Amino acid sequence: MPQEKLPSKPGQWRIVHACDLTRKYFEPETKLTGGTEQTAGDAALSKLHSLGTDSSQTQPIQTEIDQARLLDQTAENEKVVLQRRQHLEQHIRSNPTDPNSFLELGQIYRLEQKPIEAKRVLEQATELFPDNHELRWEFEEATLARSLQQLREVAELANRLETAEADRELHRCQHDWACRRIEICQARLERDPSKIHLRVALGEAMLDAGMYEGAIEELEPLLEIDAFSPSAYLLRGKCLLAMNKDLDAMVELRACAMRRSVPAPLRLRILSLRLLCETAERLGIQLTLNRYRELLRQAETEFAKQSASANVS
Repeated sequence: MPQEKLPSKPGQWRIVHACDLTRKYFEPETKLTGGTEQTAGDAALSKLHSLGTDSSQTQPIQTEIDQARLLDQTAENEKVVLQRRQHLEQHIRSNPTDPNSFLELGQIYRLEQKPIEAKRVLEQATELFPDNHELRWEFEEATLARSLQQLREVAELANRLETAEADRELHRCQHDWACRRIEICQARLERDPSKIHLRVALGEAMLDAGMYEGAIEELEPLLEIDAFSPSAYLLRGKCLLAMNKDLDAMVELRACAMRRSVPAPLRLRILSLRLLCETAERLGIQLTLNRYRELLRQAETEFAKQSASANVS
C-alpha cells in the first residue's frame, strides 16, 4: 500500500482501507484528551519558574504568542498546499502523462476534504494508466471514502430531521456503502486471491446488503484458518439469524463463543454470547439461556478487568 505524501489532519476525512472495513467506521471519531506533550509555551514557563520568575504574569502573553505562531504556520502550510494543487492541476491539463502528478493531486484533495475531486482525478488517471496498480488502489480508496462521507452526512441529517424521507435517504446511503465495499473487496480478491483477509470485510458488507447466502459462502474458506474463523463464524451466525434459521445460527455462534481449540477474541465472544442469549430467550430454551448468561457475565467481567488494567497502564 503506498504511503501518503501529505499527512491528514485531526478531524479531517481520512482514507478507509478495504482490509479494515468494519462497523467501527459508522461510529463517531474517538476524541483523544489528556495528552502529555509539552508545548513551547510550557517549556518557556518551566524555565522561568526555575529561574524564580513569576510565571503568572508571563503565561497569558506566552500563550498568545504560541497561538499566533500556530495560526501563522497553519496559514503558511495551507498556502503552500494551495499553490501546489494549482500547479498540479495546470500541469495535468497540459501534460497528462505523469501518473505521480495524479497521485499527488489526489492526496492533496484528500487533505482538503474533497473526496469528490479526488475520485474524479483518480478515475481519470486509471483510464489513462489502466495497468498502474497504485492508481487503481488509490481510486478505490477515494471511492470508499466518498461513499462513507455521504453516509455520515446523511446519518447526521437523519438524526436531526427524523423524517421518513431522511430515513429513506439514509437507507440508500447505507446500501451504497455496502455495495462499494463489495465491489472493491471482490476486485482486490480477483487481482490477488492471497489477500484472504478481505473475505471478512466482504462477508460483513454482504451481510449489510442483505446478501446472506452469498456472505455465508464467501466466509466458508475462513473457517479453517484460526486467525479468521471466529469472525467468520460470528458473521455466518448473523446471516442465519437474518434468514430466521435460529438453530443453525446458534451452532455458528457457539463455534465463535465457545470453541476451546481456537479461543475467539474477547470482544467477539461477548458479541456472540449476547446473540446466543437473545436467541435462546426467543426460543424459550431456559436452561441453555442460563448457561449463556453465565458465560456472558464471565466474559464481560474479564473485559472490564482488561479495560481497567489498560487505563491504569
